[in-house]
Amino acid sequence: MGSSPVQGHPVTVSLKELEQGSVSFETLTEAFGPSSLGIIVVKDLPARFRDLRATALSNASLVAALPPAELDALSSPASKYLVGWSCGKETLRSGRFDTLKGSYYGAPADHFPDFPQYTAPNLWPSPQLLPTFRGSVEQLCALIIDTAALVARACDRYALANIEGYRSGYLEHVVRTSLTTKARLLHYFPAVEDVVGNRDGGGDDDDSDDDDNDDGDDDGDDDWCATHVDHSCLTGLTSAMFVDEEANPPASLSSSSATASSNIPELPNSPDPKAGLYIRSRTGQVVKVNIPKDCLAFQTGEALELITRGRFRAVPHFVRGVRRARGKIARNTLTNSTHIGASAARAGGEVVCGLCEGGG
Repeated sequence: MGSSPVQGHPVTVSLKELEQGSVSFETLTEAFGPSSLGIIVVKDLPARFRDLRATALSNASLVAALPPAELDALSSPASKYLVGWSCGKETLRSGRFDTLKGSYYGAPADHFPDFPQYTAPNLWPSPQLLPTFRGSVEQLCALIIDTAALVARACDRYALANIEGYRSGYLEHVVRTSLTTKARLLHYFPAVEDVVGNRDGGGDDDDSDDDDNDDGDDDGDDDWCATHVDHSCLTGLTSAMFVDEEANPPASLSSSSATASSNIPELPNSPDPKAGLYIRSRTGQVVKVNIPKDCLAFQTGEALELITRGRFRAVPHFVRGVRRARGKIARNTLTNSTHIGASAARAGGEVVCGLCEGGG
């Protein structure tokens, strides 16, 4: 990708339009349909969103800077490292372990022992070390789920009118009640100096908890997150926060002396204009998608494609890392994948149930 990236322009709707149920079927088809980018942006969010995003994403850098003993205590081998902190546990296609990013996973339920990767108890950092971590992550995830439910309600209206036998309110019920929803707070570590521009070992993993349908490496551009589609119904995501950890070392903030307002200053934009989220369009064109900082975006996953019998399509996407930038530039983001729980999957049929039980 030597030239400037092609900019994609996702469909944008307001939160009020979703609440009022006034998003047209044409708009939904433009956002999710066969010729779409498979992503919708929601604007005019509650005023608290801006601060929640800033605090939660800042905490991604802070938790990654904790001492090894603290991070070990936040790790969960029983959940296959899909609850709590995970770094260097996932094997890439090359056979090496992914150490270019760290993840903090959270799940809403803990009483299904057969699926510990989704339902093991959450592991939270000590409030003495990171006083704002738990509150900001929980509140931001709740806001994302509430907004996802409104997007799902709009999809339900469309499906009820266009799909024979569709059960009214099915997708919204899944989003609001699933016990296998998974949140992932991601910290992409700054590039090591001698591999900037040649990150050939860090792009074979994905940007959510369960996404594994790799479509290739797009000529090496997907060095922070390989091309994949999500298993989920809808994946909610914030815009990425870029921070300079050389100018603002997170270790100096992740300590008992840190205050509730100790956020790492956010860069106004990515120092590398080519870094960020890319989507492979239905025509095969690769386009870059920018999510405004005051908005949320929702991508379609495989489960939604199955639920809507192909009317809405899962979106292949990847993340390109920062290259040729001064300082130690890290990227933080949060995704929340709304999955189909076992009971809802049974109602959706054998194929959908397979996504629930096989999406590890």
